[in-house]
Amino acid sequence: MNPLKDIMGLFLPRVCAMCGKPLPESLEFLCTNCRWEMPLTGFGSRFDNPVIARLHGMLPLVNASSYLWFADGGNVRSMIHAFKYRGNWRYAYEAGKWYGSELKKGGLYKDVDVVVPVPLHFKRRLRRGYNQAEYIARGMASVMDVRVDSRSVVRCRYNRSQTEGSKNERWKNVEGIFGVRHPENLAGMHILLVDDVLTTGATIISCARAILDAVPDCRISIATLAVSRAEFGDFK
Repeated sequence: MNPLKDIMGLFLPRVCAMCGKPLPESLEFLCTNCRWEMPLTGFGSRFDNPVIARLHGMLPLVNASSYLWFADGGNVRSMIHAFKYRGNWRYAYEAGKWYGSELKKGGLYKDVDVVVPVPLHFKRRLRRGYNQAEYIARGMASVMDVRVDSRSVVRCRYNRSQTEGSKNERWKNVEGIFGVRHPENLAGMHILLVDDVLTTGATIISCARAILDAVPDCRISIATLAVSRAEFGDFK
């Protein structure tokens, strides 16, 4: 018996991050059914996956992958909205741990030196209370046994949400919004750049380019928790 936990459960009921149903005491994050039916991409152990195939033509990458398929109306969308807009940051951390475990088993990311989350502008971070990409990154790093650097790369200009606008507008929306204030911390490193969802790739590519411009001797891999099935599902 844990009286404090029981009291907290009255106000913050433990529910599945995806379907929202109550969780039994033995489970911490997802119910058994959602864990079994998670729409895994399997890209973490595949060098020739659709994410690296598309993004490698935009900038030099060591590897790139995404953990889950994202689709409108799906349970992955529900989980991401829960940690992105409703304060459930722990979902991001726990999902990051599962993703980090997959990358560690796959072996393609074994020489990563540092995990860097795509930063939020301080105004958006202040309003949300945290950067969800940082919690994903910390979950991944805890399993991969590498450090997290959430200070060296910054978002130096506020931009509107990437959920708005056409593809061309999304690319223009992120031009020049990132900077590196401590390039010495990333010099010579293999950087794993982490974000929540990959759609057009505009945000994470803009961030990666800013890092490469400031730290030309680094190497970059990309990992997003989810990838848009509409954008990448048919990509060969």
